[in-house]
Amino acid sequence: MMAEQNQHADTPPDQGSKSGKQEYRDLSWAMFKTGILGYGGGPSVIPLIQYEAVTKYKWLDQNEFGEILALANALPGPIATKMAAYLGYRMRKSTGAFVALLAHILPTSLAMVALISLVRWLSGSAIIAGMIGAVTPVIAVMLGIMAYEFAERAVRGLGLAAGLFFFLVSFLLMNVLSIHPAIVIALFIAYGIFHIRFASFLRRKRKKRRSE
Repeated sequence: MMAEQNQHADTPPDQGSKSGKQEYRDLSWAMFKTGILGYGGGPSVIPLIQYEAVTKYKWLDQNEFGEILALANALPGPIATKMAAYLGYRMRKSTGAFVALLAHILPTSLAMVALISLVRWLSGSAIIAGMIGAVTPVIAVMLGIMAYEFAERAVRGLGLAAGLFFFLVSFLLMNVLSIHPAIVIALFIAYGIFHIRFASFLRRKRKKRRSE
């Protein structure tokens, strides 16, 4: 999958059906919407980015989005800006990354500057408190749907027993032992590499025995 990703990244996007200018407009508009509508911090923006990148514009498929999301979680910094930078770089290299980041963070940055004088009033407003209370369940549902989709793909690829086992292991590592999620992701990636190589070794060994 990562090899396919690199291959796609090396292919100029303007060879497709859309022109370069149109792709810049699509990228800017998508990142603008995720920056403006992504209330609640980085994790709440991910379902919006997933919709724009996978469902609407089809820049990535579901599996590749999951891989990039896992890698972005393992790296330091805000998750949403890392995803925006990756999508921009994938579409238009360094210029695309700059445009995507600017479209994602500039509107909210300007809004923060414009509203900074109203922070005290907004924090004590009953209307704003009601709006926050209404939005919070929506974010929880969006994150829950995304988590279910990733879990469904994991079970489909690993099987129900293995999927539940790895879920329990990750839950214990992060919530009971308080290990940082980046370390847990790195451990699972290392295990995945070992598992693939070991399985390949066993297949070659069985094939050699059958040939003998």
